[in-house]
Amino acid sequence: MGLQEPFSPSEEHVLVVRLLVKHLHAFSNSLKPEQASVSPSAHSHASPLEEFKRVVISRFVQQKLYVFLQHCFGHWPLDASFRAVLETWLSYIQPWRYTSEKTNPQTDGQNRSVSDKWSSFVQENLLMYTKLFQGFLNRAVRTDLVNAKNALMVFRVAKVFAQPNLPEMIQKGEQLFLEPEHVLHHRQPRVFLTPSHGGSFLSSRQPAEADAVFKVKSHVYGLEGQDCQYKQMFGAELRAAVLKLVQIMAQARQTAKRISDHSAEAAANQSFLSWFSMGSPDLNNTYTGAEAEETGECLKKTHEFLDRALDFLCQIFRLNAAQVSQLMANLASAQDELGGAKQLPDCVQGENGPVLTDLGRMQIINGLRKFEIEYQGDPELQPIRSYENATLVRFLFRMTSLINQRFGRHMDALCSRRDFLGRLGRYYFTSTPGSAHRARRSPLARRSMERHRRPRLSLRKLASYRTLISVFLFYLMGALFSFGLMSSTGLILAASFLYGLFMTVLGDKQRTQ
Repeated sequence: MGLQEPFSPSEEHVLVVRLLVKHLHAFSNSLKPEQASVSPSAHSHASPLEEFKRVVISRFVQQKLYVFLQHCFGHWPLDASFRAVLETWLSYIQPWRYTSEKTNPQTDGQNRSVSDKWSSFVQENLLMYTKLFQGFLNRAVRTDLVNAKNALMVFRVAKVFAQPNLPEMIQKGEQLFLEPEHVLHHRQPRVFLTPSHGGSFLSSRQPAEADAVFKVKSHVYGLEGQDCQYKQMFGAELRAAVLKLVQIMAQARQTAKRISDHSAEAAANQSFLSWFSMGSPDLNNTYTGAEAEETGECLKKTHEFLDRALDFLCQIFRLNAAQVSQLMANLASAQDELGGAKQLPDCVQGENGPVLTDLGRMQIINGLRKFEIEYQGDPELQPIRSYENATLVRFLFRMTSLINQRFGRHMDALCSRRDFLGRLGRYYFTSTPGSAHRARRSPLARRSMERHRRPRLSLRKLASYRTLISVFLFYLMGALFSFGLMSSTGLILAASFLYGLFMTVLGDKQRTQ
């Protein structure tokens, strides 16, 4: 029997599940208050419909939804489409949102406390709160929180769990589960021990609390098994994981601020003629360090979402606000020190080149560091860019290939000279000055790099729309001053030669200094 692919629900599937959860909550909460609070011995006197409302969630939905959500938390891609799964989970753990009770708009929202009447629901669905929160935490630390959509998901979860009285209910449920084994497991008959049966706990514990202990333990053992290793949501281990998330959120805030500042500087320094380029004129600049949507207003939203999420996490886990502020200040200063260093992600040198460590992956995910991604092959064979004329690129390549093939030896001889004429030839017939510096930092083999740095003529820049428009404008200005076509062409060639001559002399002066 062959291995089967893991089940991968679609986003539409998850949205249907969420719709079902919301309707079932509304259906279950339509139970009349006097019937909802009736004693268990009187359940048989209730109508079948009312009895179905009472048990529909716990008996028919809870276990299947728990398994479904756990699978989604573990297998869903680390992108913004997880929002559908997240909202399904948050809809289930907030049944008070789907009641017919009228709420005061002024007290609605974060200041509205969760009523104590929902404590039984929280206790009987404890894993839905604690275990799935741990699953979300594991996803959040591996997510790019600079993205506003991902930061919004962290904010949504933190806001829900920070509702007044909800953390206390969850903590109370954990305390009930960790009580000593005074109640039999869910597979045994539900009989509370009395002194005549060898038990004595009822003398010190109220039956209602013993019943709550039984329900919590039955819930946990029913979903996770008798040998489950329960991790407390407010324990030391999860608290350390939350502090790690806080650190990553602080790093994401600094990264968003750095990208926003860099974008503002680039926009301020952009010239008017760049409108004609229809893209970056640098053929090697294939990575800008930020997605197109992660600029401007999106980065402001990222900062806002992470700030509010940090406040909510401090409320939920009673974190020291001064300690968190100091942590963020330290990260900010560290980012300022490394701002101009452009360090590579943390990696070790392997047989085939650099290999990322876990720290390096975290740095890339949160945008703290990045590799300089650039084209390392033959510059003449790069893909045609959107700001280039494809027909002209191919024509110029064929023409320069013939010239280089015929006069290649003469170019080599000229560029190998040590005098000024040789330096001028190297300026026109070799790669750009920055390419040699980039080659030294490239993991590509030196031999393959040298193969593309032989002297040759390159006219690909003439295929750029910016260059074409600039030449057209120059010819237009020449016509206004009564210059002919040949005269304007001569002026362009003379200006190009003088520019190369000036750059060569300037380079010589910089080397002597």
